[in-house]
Amino acid sequence: MSCDDGSGDPGAAQSRVWSTPVGSLVLCWVVAAGLVPVVWLASNSLDRVFLGAALAVAVVAAGCLTYLRPRLRADPGGITVRTLGGRHRWPWDRLSHRVTTSSRFGRTVPILEIEVPEADLTGGLLLLGRFDLGAEPAEVAEELEALRR
Repeated sequence: MSCDDGSGDPGAAQSRVWSTPVGSLVLCWVVAAGLVPVVWLASNSLDRVFLGAALAVAVVAAGCLTYLRPRLRADPGGITVRTLGGRHRWPWDRLSHRVTTSSRFGRTVPILEIEVPEADLTGGLLLLGRFDLGAEPAEVAEELEALRR
């Protein structure tokens, strides 16, 4: 998902935001809410254990997706990435990005790789796919390049 900063000035430099699609987030919360009565109405304890585990997974997934919004924000000053460890901001001169492809389950998947200083983030490499961004990584990379200039 990409949107402007709402400044209203079409000539002004605007920020861009990318996040997991809202539909996926809503689906996780709906599944979690739907599992609550199912767990309650389960007839035996073994069913309750498995359904309770499924409920816990759905709640954790929905919570993480909610917390990680927006996943990537870019403006002329740099980028901000939201991870489970919090928000991280880097100016353009301290990072580089590129789109690579990876083969998974017999298909080629594009991935946006953002290299940051390793002292700022363990590993120094952020990998963001289509699900993380809600858009094609190649399109996001083009917009990042336009904001960088």
